[in-house]
Amino acid sequence: MNTPSAVPSSPASATPVAPVMAPLPGTGGGSPVRRGGLGPVGLVLAGGISVQFGGALAVTLMPRTGALGVVTLRLLVAAIVLMVICRPKVRGHSRADWTTVLLFGLTMAAMNGLFYQSVARIPLGPAVTLEVLGPLVLSVVASRRALNLLWAGLALGGVFLLGGGGFGSLDTAGVAFALSAGAMWAAYIVFSARTGRRFPQADGLALAMVVAAVAFLPLGIAESGTRLLDPTTVALGAAVAVLSSVLPYTLELLALRRLPASTFAILMSLEPAVAATAGFLVLHQALSATESLAIALVIAASMGAVRTQVGRGRANSA
Repeated sequence: MNTPSAVPSSPASATPVAPVMAPLPGTGGGSPVRRGGLGPVGLVLAGGISVQFGGALAVTLMPRTGALGVVTLRLLVAAIVLMVICRPKVRGHSRADWTTVLLFGLTMAAMNGLFYQSVARIPLGPAVTLEVLGPLVLSVVASRRALNLLWAGLALGGVFLLGGGGFGSLDTAGVAFALSAGAMWAAYIVFSARTGRRFPQADGLALAMVVAAVAFLPLGIAESGTRLLDPTTVALGAAVAVLSSVLPYTLELLALRRLPASTFAILMSLEPAVAATAGFLVLHQALSATESLAIALVIAASMGAVRTQVGRGRANSA
């Protein structure tokens, strides 16, 4: 969810536009919803597409380096790219700022490690379906409107339907890793929003990515060793990093400055649908009629959540 050089350095990197709506409550900042460009919803959707196709590419790389090796390459390359692009300032930040960055980085490291351990054991679609339960739970907890509970419930029904009504045939460890990654994903949403409020542009993201890369490096070396230095492996790992980390994390961080966490979390319900599409195109995994119906339910829930939030913003601006 462009090339690395096209990663936006600020929310205003696109064509300047004038605000047409009052700030949405719960964003944690005064940024208005804007008409033009992608907008916060478009940023989230673009990030989701990027990360799922990056995940499909990562699955093809695992035979070369193992799951931990893929994560190491992804985080290292992403950290280097973001530091070069953002050139974040390391002075002038409070202890609370650095604590937020540290927690954000460790959360990213854990989320990535757990998820790739999952897709090494179970197919991409079910793994993402289980992982998205974390953001769905967050959407229910964070929501202050009864209607959002309805959208969350509809999305949850689609998620379970996408899983075929149960996951008993899947590897137990793979399921556990996916669920744990979902918990880290919920934490990622929270810390990404806090980081975006404390640091300008994508500076906090770049610093947190360095924390994640350094924290994960020993695990990658222990599993993959010198295989991490193979030129082809490095090139593929760089592609995974751009698709799965640089673009989606930057886009999501920018979106969270203008989008409530509860709405963002429900939009994450689209991830199983995108993952199923990526699995079909990259990994040749066909969709069944039941999976197609599940995708339709998830999309309907996401559209309903967005329309509810936009309608609320318009009412507040009237």
